Amino acid sequence: MALRERIKPKQPGDGSELKETESKPKSAGLGADRPKILFLFFLYLIQGIILGICSSLPLILKEYNVSYKGLATLSLIGWPFSVKLLWAPVVDAIYIPNIGRRKSWLVPTQYLIGVLMLVIAWSVDDWLGEKKSKIGPNLMAITFTFFWLKVLVATQDIAVDGWALTMLSKRNVGYQSTCNTMGQRAGVFLGNAVFLALQSANFCNRYIRSQPSDTGILTLSSLLFFWGCVFVVTTTFVLIFIHERNESGELGSIEGVLGTYTQLLRIFKLRKIQEYAFLCITVKVGFAAAEGISVLKLVEAGVPKENISLLQVPLQMFALVLPLLIAKFTTPINSLDVMLKSMPYRLMIGLIFMLIVWWAPSVRLNDGEFPYYFYTALFLSQTIHLITVTAMFSSFVTFHIKISDPLIGGTYLTLLSTVLNLGSQWPTTVALYSLDFLTFTSCHGVTSDRRYNCLDVNDVNACLEIGGTCKTDIDGFYIECIICTLIGFVWLRIMSAKIRHLQNVHVSKWRVSH
Repeated sequence: MALRERIKPKQPGDGSELKETESKPKSAGLGADRPKILFLFFLYLIQGIILGICSSLPLILKEYNVSYKGLATLSLIGWPFSVKLLWAPVVDAIYIPNIGRRKSWLVPTQYLIGVLMLVIAWSVDDWLGEKKSKIGPNLMAITFTFFWLKVLVATQDIAVDGWALTMLSKRNVGYQSTCNTMGQRAGVFLGNAVFLALQSANFCNRYIRSQPSDTGILTLSSLLFFWGCVFVVTTTFVLIFIHERNESGELGSIEGVLGTYTQLLRIFKLRKIQEYAFLCITVKVGFAAAEGISVLKLVEAGVPKENISLLQVPLQMFALVLPLLIAKFTTPINSLDVMLKSMPYRLMIGLIFMLIVWWAPSVRLNDGEFPYYFYTALFLSQTIHLITVTAMFSSFVTFHIKISDPLIGGTYLTLLSTVLNLGSQWPTTVALYSLDFLTFTSCHGVTSDRRYNCLDVNDVNACLEIGGTCKTDIDGFYIECIICTLIGFVWLRIMSAKIRHLQNVHVSKWRVSH
């Protein structure tokens, strides 16, 4: 039984995933599908809200002096979207006929999302604590709850994707991709950029309030509470008023689910798939440090996190049309050539990110702000980075379509997408985890028999209490950036021949015997 899920790309800065854009069908009009399209857009929007909130957590926790090892633990909340293939066959096959194939999963999943958001909203302030607290945030509680929240959102995403294919008429089914892309991007924008801006006291005092205050006008707990209520109300509306069209075919069974897993295993046993999987899992190592840590280092250097997030607004608008521009240069024949040509530029942009992090403290103004030319340089580098990321992703997607077996296309494409997503997740987690081991800091300005390494909140506070100042002697970020970039260029040199070989292999080598 083929999965009905499509390939999905990751969202830039947040840990959060994006989806392949399809062209809209040329139809006479939306007709009766108009309210259904609006409904789908809203479901993807509330999904994007959670993705945006999750991507803002590292920036928030960095203000609480959480170590990079701790942020590596937090990065685990980004993994569910990369491994949802593990339970997607169950969501696709098992359901209650009287409720509907997709509603059987959507309704309970969204209720659980809403309830969990309300629970987190009730407790998150206690978990965060005070910014100068000796104890520090309860990182395990935050990671555990948001991880399971992300599991539920990934399950909701599977159900919504499948429902969209039967909810819309054939002539308008292409709008599912539009709803997905626009809805998720809008949700991520609200849950990340808008939230971080309204949560910032400096931003609110400068642009919104007439009287200054020490806090923003929005908190993480109030945001979670509001959208938790929205999830509960929306799900109740779906349960009562939205009816799912019956699908033809037999009810899914355990045998059908096992059959799908068997298909996945047969695909993965192909030698060429194993070689390609190794390529996908290792291709992002060269970018891990610069792309996964540079924003956190900028926040550490004093760049307001809300300003960094707001730079993403025009970038996300540009990202909507960028795949169409790149598609002119990407064909099934040369798709991986585009990836090979884009990769050196992406590696070099990583070094530019490193230089911007190094440059930031020297251009910081006396009032703590940063000059416009600094943000201009950051924006231009992020724009070039977006082009290279989109070019590489588009080349992978095009290649996936070329090699996929049409008889089991959904399962095949989902497996390839999962492997590619895993290749984006684990290098960042490892880079964050390794950073503290490569960074050497100490407490300056005091005479003490005890050595304070200043890598965790306890040592930082202890150093401050005795009148010292924590200073970085050797910053592991620059070491990691250089090492990762060198690995990236070596990888490119070694793997180029193998990549071109895989691109030219006859399509029959990618097929499973039926």
